[in-house]
Amino acid sequence: MMNTERIFGITTPTEFEAVALQVFQYQYLHNSVYQEFCNHLGKTVDTVQEFGDIPFLPIAFFKSKTILSGSNTKSETTFSSSGTTGALTSKHHVADLALYEQSYLKGFAHFYGDVQDYCVLALLPSYLEREGSSLIYMVQDLIQKTGHPESGFYLHDTEALAATLTRLEKEGTRTLLIGVSFALLDFIETHSFSLSNTVVMETGGMKGRRKELIREELHSLLKKGFGLTNVHSEYGMTELLSQAYSTGEGLFKCPPWMRVLSRDTEDPLTVQAWGRTGGLNVIDLANIHSCSFIATQDLGKVYEDHSFEIIGRFDHSDIRGCNLMVL
Repeated sequence: MMNTERIFGITTPTEFEAVALQVFQYQYLHNSVYQEFCNHLGKTVDTVQEFGDIPFLPIAFFKSKTILSGSNTKSETTFSSSGTTGALTSKHHVADLALYEQSYLKGFAHFYGDVQDYCVLALLPSYLEREGSSLIYMVQDLIQKTGHPESGFYLHDTEALAATLTRLEKEGTRTLLIGVSFALLDFIETHSFSLSNTVVMETGGMKGRRKELIREELHSLLKKGFGLTNVHSEYGMTELLSQAYSTGEGLFKCPPWMRVLSRDTEDPLTVQAWGRTGGLNVIDLANIHSCSFIATQDLGKVYEDHSFEIIGRFDHSDIRGCNLMVL
């Protein structure tokens, strides 16, 4: 069994790659779905001797298979993605909720410091109105851990949210407002602010409620509405236990146990050079009980310092990812 303390104790890129190889070997031997996929590619513990040889499981497998590492592993809970009625949704069977909590708390602290130093306000209506959201689980725990009496969710009561935000700003309280994009846009259509003590963080997604916008346009509207010079972003998904964050300009950074790579859109087994547009592969070593190596349907660029940006998504993507839609 992998030592999770070693995963969260990673401090250098070399250490990350060494631990990633160990996690690959563990998951190849103990995850039947991943093993079958690797075998199909001719990749085994004998042939994968270097970090760059590790195969990435297409994220669509989370829709059709139970992805668990360990013959006796059972899930404590199952997170599910949002989707249209009747559509097949991704399911992430989480064997250890404490591990998820450890990952997002350490990840938040890595970029923002102790959550107890904040008042956390959440505007996440589309997530709050359904079951099984990993984002709601994380934000609810962050809210509780702040210990701040004003921390909480605001479903449709934007008047109360505006009053709270204004009051906290006047008091000089360090505040985090995290919201889904369409709800934040709706909010600033009826309220405007000039914030200096608040971080506004969008989690992406119009969820069919508004026209999709490119990031520059979205952030321009949010910066104007909230009176900010930068809008932050969170990058996470149902299939991951870790999150990347952007403090502005849409450039995301990962915690030390997570890394993003770019793959060639025509040859998914080839990792691209820095700065080239490609499909994004995510390594999340906190996913020790499921699969840590995931080929997502996101399209983006990865830079030499391991930061990355999101450009769009594959349209009806398959393993080769030949059909592209760039926002």
